Amino acid sequence: MKLRRRALTLVLTIALACTVSVLAQKDKKQEEAQKKEIQGIVSTVDAVAAGQPAPNDMSLAWMREDVLKAQGSKEYVPFTVSLDPSKVPGGTVAFYWRVVSKTPAAPEAAPPPGQKKDDKKDKDKKKPEYAYEDISFIPVSGAGPARISRSFTVSAGSYDVFIVAKEPSPEKPPKNAPPPKMSVLKQTVTVPDYWNGELNTSSVIIAQRIDPLPAPLTPQQQADRPYAMGSMEIVPALDTKFTKKSELSTFMLIYNPKTDTNNKPDVVIEYNFCQAAAGSEPKSGEPCKTGEKFFNKTNPQNLNAQTLPPQFDLAAGHQLQSGQAVPLASFPEGQYRLEIKVTDKIANKTLVREVPFTVSPS
Repeated sequence: MKLRRRALTLVLTIALACTVSVLAQKDKKQEEAQKKEIQGIVSTVDAVAAGQPAPNDMSLAWMREDVLKAQGSKEYVPFTVSLDPSKVPGGTVAFYWRVVSKTPAAPEAAPPPGQKKDDKKDKDKKKPEYAYEDISFIPVSGAGPARISRSFTVSAGSYDVFIVAKEPSPEKPPKNAPPPKMSVLKQTVTVPDYWNGELNTSSVIIAQRIDPLPAPLTPQQQADRPYAMGSMEIVPALDTKFTKKSELSTFMLIYNPKTDTNNKPDVVIEYNFCQAAAGSEPKSGEPCKTGEKFFNKTNPQNLNAQTLPPQFDLAAGHQLQSGQAVPLASFPEGQYRLEIKVTDKIANKTLVREVPFTVSPS
């Protein structure tokens, strides 16, 4: 069962439209048990946020986050964590995430002279409000680390993300049974502003693979699989250590390029590979830094009126995307830096994104 919450005070007011019909079908006893479960989780996060030590019975670890442009001047942040399923004997965890803005709230203005303070209104304002809040009950299994991906949507800014994975409490725990296992994790995430009109890109997502989707996902499937985008689903790589048998697959979206009179951009993307080499100095015209030597590059990608589909129109919400899938068989063992250079020829602006990675024999 999934309970979706956004910027709410949670627990006893679980009445969102997307969960009401599900709850109505549940046994009243089970509903109350889940409410109690959520209350306990929220209380634990409150305690950790106040400075108490965070338990980590399940080896919960933050793996990655990515940021993409959402609707309504917001940004979409899919993220992935891992945990040890061998420490979850029941095979299911309650998974809760809370997103808290690190920007202090503006001080409340004093009431006009002669006007009394509204105590009830003040009391309501003291209830905690979060940028995002949600909970899922998720099956986990397998021999290795289990990955869980979820998402949140917020405005640009800096946030503390609290993650909880908890073994559900049994209805009638055995006598002297240990408390259910729980892990709490806090991660700070900085979310850039993609709505300011300046040339920018999403995160460069390093993909383990990219799968086509035969049909659009339901809202529930999309919530469970936040890296599904349109007609494809990205399975993100959790690190940038590759073997020579692998390929380096990247994906990103390009935001706010200037356009011509037909709403077509003119953008060039260059992919250059530099290998770490002690004592090396960059040659003129090469993108590499001190301590690197130029290894290779791919053909530039040109995204303009000649290469894009005739119906492509940024004003209509079409996405400008770029990516590469580069086999690593010819890469000698070592450390590398992929430099992605994005040039908006109409605006005469350039930006650079970097991806460090390692190649090993096997």
